[in-house]
Amino acid sequence: MRTLIVGAGATGGFFGTRLVRAGRDVSYLVHAHRADQLRHGLRVYGPGYDETVPVRALTARELDGPYDLILLMVKAWSLDAALEDITPAVGPGTTVLPLLNGLVHLQTLNDRLGRDAVLGGIVRVVCTVTPEGSVRQLKPKAGLVFGEQDGGLTERVSAIRQELAVPGYHVTLADDVLVAMWHKWAFIAAGATMTCLMRGSIGSILAAPGGREFVLDVIDETERVARAAGYPPSAAAHAASLEMFTEEGSVFTSSLYRDVLAGHAHEGEHLLGQYVAVADRLGVDVPLTRLALMQLRVHDQNGSRPVGAPTVAVEG
Repeated sequence: MRTLIVGAGATGGFFGTRLVRAGRDVSYLVHAHRADQLRHGLRVYGPGYDETVPVRALTARELDGPYDLILLMVKAWSLDAALEDITPAVGPGTTVLPLLNGLVHLQTLNDRLGRDAVLGGIVRVVCTVTPEGSVRQLKPKAGLVFGEQDGGLTERVSAIRQELAVPGYHVTLADDVLVAMWHKWAFIAAGATMTCLMRGSIGSILAAPGGREFVLDVIDETERVARAAGYPPSAAAHAASLEMFTEEGSVFTSSLYRDVLAGHAHEGEHLLGQYVAVADRLGVDVPLTRLALMQLRVHDQNGSRPVGAPTVAVEG
């Protein structure tokens, strides 16, 4: 199966190198600057490992015909450009698996490529891109969940699962992938709201008087939106949020907050703006999420890098 990974940032870099090491036929679609960085391989390191993996990096002009599977691993603000770039790589039998945060991108892809060509999915990994362009895995666990938008375990997704199931992370084939996507959206909206609004790590928030109560209020607020949308968080999903966001001394910050600190383009509108919009349509009050969104908008208006400005994305 010929696989094209669009984006060699933290997420694409991590999962792509695991596939390459397992002998899969993988190419990266990247900009010229990133292609130069990858000429001598991509260094990926984390708990218990440090390696440089030779990779095949192409620019849009170098795409060599249709691929069987395209993994979209880009930030939301670069999706439109990515869709233009992959045009030569899409054929009648191509399947596109977007692994972006949120859900709004699915409609964009369905309109552009046709619903039958597009799967749904999420990744669970905490990674970042270092200043020199390496990928650092910050926590040992990693996973990928995907499936048909309309549910069901088809021959297509079963074959793709077999292709993607390699050492280094866990692959789950979801009978209803929208449940997993909603659970992750609620999770990352909570983490982004906490760290962007308080401008600090989870550990520093919990150490402040009232910090734990604030964290629990944000979790409740974001989960109420998912519940109203018809995707109530499972007991396991709720427990995962509590485990991540109530760990004393945790240095965790959301990737959105890290992007803001670094002056990079960020996904504030895609993650929090759309979450607030959904909450408004459903009649759910989300004052804390709305306040975090307002802070991001003021931040952008005050001369910081505007949303959508080109940059090397920091993911995780």
